[in-house]
Amino acid sequence: MRPPRAWNGHPLWLVGFRPFFLLAWVSAVVLPLTWALLYAGMLSPPPGLSPLQWHAHEMFFGFGFAVLGGFLLTASKNWVQVRGHYGPTLQFLVGAWLFERVGMWFGGTWPEPLRMLSAHLFTVALVGLVSWTLIRHRKTDSYRDNLLFLIALPVFGLGKALMLDFTHFVEGRDLTLALFRLAFIVMLERTLPPFMKAGTQRVLPRVVVVDTAIKGLALVLLTAPWLPDSVRSALDLALAALLVGRFLSWSPHLALRRIELAVMFAGGFAIAAQLVLDAVRGSWVGAMATHVFTFGAMGLIIPAMLIRIANGHTGRPIHFGRVEHAALGSMVLAFLARTMGPQLLPARYPAWVWLSALLWSLGFALVGARITPLLLAERVDGKEH
Repeated sequence: MRPPRAWNGHPLWLVGFRPFFLLAWVSAVVLPLTWALLYAGMLSPPPGLSPLQWHAHEMFFGFGFAVLGGFLLTASKNWVQVRGHYGPTLQFLVGAWLFERVGMWFGGTWPEPLRMLSAHLFTVALVGLVSWTLIRHRKTDSYRDNLLFLIALPVFGLGKALMLDFTHFVEGRDLTLALFRLAFIVMLERTLPPFMKAGTQRVLPRVVVVDTAIKGLALVLLTAPWLPDSVRSALDLALAALLVGRFLSWSPHLALRRIELAVMFAGGFAIAAQLVLDAVRGSWVGAMATHVFTFGAMGLIIPAMLIRIANGHTGRPIHFGRVEHAALGSMVLAFLARTMGPQLLPARYPAWVWLSALLWSLGFALVGARITPLLLAERVDGKEH
């Protein structure tokens, strides 16, 4: 006899990754195309924000935070061995996320208290819920370094506030990127070893001192927007060297045999490349360092993560077939178009913006076609969540 279910409503509201991965892929399809229209002058920008402010905010706090929220709401319950948030709580969070999207486009004409509420409600609620879960159940926490999330998550609010202030946009963008970089570093450290063992039978070597130094430097680099350039560059290069050394010791040649592993290594190396580009500050066309991270790390790792979690956490075998390969291939092409294309043919920069946006949107549309039926259905193994 099955135990009583905590939630008897639609399966979408059983656990955090379900609604937020749905929002993530939809926003990943819509937002880059909207930016291309804004960049081309074919669409008027939202009142109260510059087009670049809207674009950066929505890709990090619209798309990115939907992914991070879905991941953390799901992973945190497993880390501390509790049921996790579901039902009305998830419905409230989704409503807050949607309210924020509307506010980011129309909020410039709203009364200031309503605009501020729309801008910060989702972030405050998500950070509060995840942090409370980790604090309340810290005695059963499987990871001691979840302290990093308790420190970093509230700082997202500062990054958002700075990004929405035109005079501090650059500091806000750099701080937000550093926060996502820290999250990806921790996620790769936790997931690549078991994924490599399952996929290649390779047990990855772990060096505690190196792991600690990497996470420590990533945490310190949250202060990068306010550090002297020489100090910032030195810390960037130190972290990049440690990351490259660790990834090289983790047998990347074996990962090349499986595209779902290869893109995770490629994303990891993209994080290191972003750090090097930030350190050297070369004369690149476009925001090269930022796009190496967003298209290289986020754009390559996230689709594979959505596919893996949507299958594994609904009781299905994790399978990367032709559609999944096509999606990841489209993301690789989007990365090359957005980063390498403008350097080779800078005069065609608007065309590279359009091509990369179309390829990115196509990749996530394919991911969405695969995972949406899974997100909307019950688990196939009889478990509740």
